[in-house]
Amino acid sequence: MTEENYFHQGEQNAQQRWNTVDVWDQARRKQLLWRMIPDEFISRVAAAPFFFLATSNSQGECDCSFKGGGPGLIKILSPQQFAFPDFSGNGAFMSLGNILVNPQVGCLFIDFKDGGRLRINGRASIFEGSKASDLFPLANRVVVVDIEQVVPNCNQHIPRLAPVKDSNEEEV
Repeated sequence: MTEENYFHQGEQNAQQRWNTVDVWDQARRKQLLWRMIPDEFISRVAAAPFFFLATSNSQGECDCSFKGGGPGLIKILSPQQFAFPDFSGNGAFMSLGNILVNPQVGCLFIDFKDGGRLRINGRASIFEGSKASDLFPLANRVVVVDIEQVVPNCNQHIPRLAPVKDSNEEEV
């Protein structure tokens, strides 16, 4: 995708098919399709206690997973790059395995308190050893995302959810 061409061929075909080409004029693209996290969103992303990570393998077969860990999960390295630790799970490494063969990722951040959501798409790299622990001291592996596109979404269809206090943990 170049600076002039914000949409790939499939998106362009869909816009033509369902008559939304004119909606995406230059002003709207500039307003809603970004190449980095704007300053006003950096603290929101950095404070996210969770997000959803979409990956796919070399055949395009997709996987979407929940990535949680509470405050401090996301480290903003620059407006064009962020990192998050990989926590040990079931050992299947579905997300990391996909990243090894196809680095393209999609990340969806949702704040259920106000309905705010932000999509961040980019290319992921996996850091190990000291490169990982320099970013997150207790992490064996860290995923670093080089941002290619940031898209804010309206909050119209996001349910408002109230945080609950679990008997074993603090309010989330």
